[in-house]
Amino acid sequence: MTAPRAAPTYRVDPFDLRLFAAVVEHGSITAGARHIHLSLAAASTRLQQLEHALGATLLRRSKQGVRTTDAGRTLLLHAARLQRGMEALHADMAAHAHGVRSTVRVICNTAAMTEHLPGLLGRFLVEHPDIDVDLRELSSLDALVSMRQEQADIGIVSDHVGTEGLAIRVFREDRLVAVLPRQGARATRRPLPFVDLLDRPFVGLPVESGLSRLLHDQALQHGRGLHHRVRVRGLDAVMQLVGEGVGVAVVPQATAMRLANERVVVRPLGDAWATRRLLLCTAGDAPPGAGAAALHAFLAWHCEASATSLPCPGSPAQETTS
Repeated sequence: MTAPRAAPTYRVDPFDLRLFAAVVEHGSITAGARHIHLSLAAASTRLQQLEHALGATLLRRSKQGVRTTDAGRTLLLHAARLQRGMEALHADMAAHAHGVRSTVRVICNTAAMTEHLPGLLGRFLVEHPDIDVDLRELSSLDALVSMRQEQADIGIVSDHVGTEGLAIRVFREDRLVAVLPRQGARATRRPLPFVDLLDRPFVGLPVESGLSRLLHDQALQHGRGLHHRVRVRGLDAVMQLVGEGVGVAVVPQATAMRLANERVVVRPLGDAWATRRLLLCTAGDAPPGAGAAALHAFLAWHCEASATSLPCPGSPAQETTS
């Protein structure tokens, strides 16, 4: 009768994951051990201990080499992620060893990423050579989820999402506008309902961008979808392709003002959701860490005067329920 397998402990040495990945990559324990400068006997022992720790057989051994089991393939996926995480950890700690005090995690929506933050961050980083910024673009809703899960120090989101429990202040006013090829477009400045665009092909950003997700959700409100002729990485390319007559687009007004030319027509959107404010968010009155606090103070100082004069929903004294 086979002895029952001991309960797994899941205590895994990162070196054993590196060994396991090397064995799988090179096709045999001998070759994998040689790759990481380990003896065959030591490698075999460590692999057996790894299987005991995880409570599963990871490799099928034969004269032709090794094959991964289902459990082994699962471990290999996690091992790759953990290895990348360890490499990132080493890089971040090396930065500290070289005098970098902190890395500030910032998440923001498309408008903030493309129009409002680059210049400000450039000035801040030049003035603070000992602080790094990890900047990511997410939809406003996903950004708030990350903020509440403490995956970021500072967020900049649109005011159309609820910010309960976060300390916020108005950072910028942000309007979305429609951009159309000049050929065939009406010469009028009257606001254009978003629904009037839905019969036309779009030029847009990647599907995962915050702006793309917003437009997709708004189209669904009308029971419609968006037909994208093409998606490109940046708003500069969006504006250029609209000018070529490929389709229409919805972009931040600041983008349209910066990039508009004689081949496009810019029309304001008449929908209420297209006029919004960008909110500077933190999980508390001030983000933890000297670097995050310094960046938050810098961005708060550079909030637009017109924006800061507006009521600030969701501030410590008044939380929003939008």
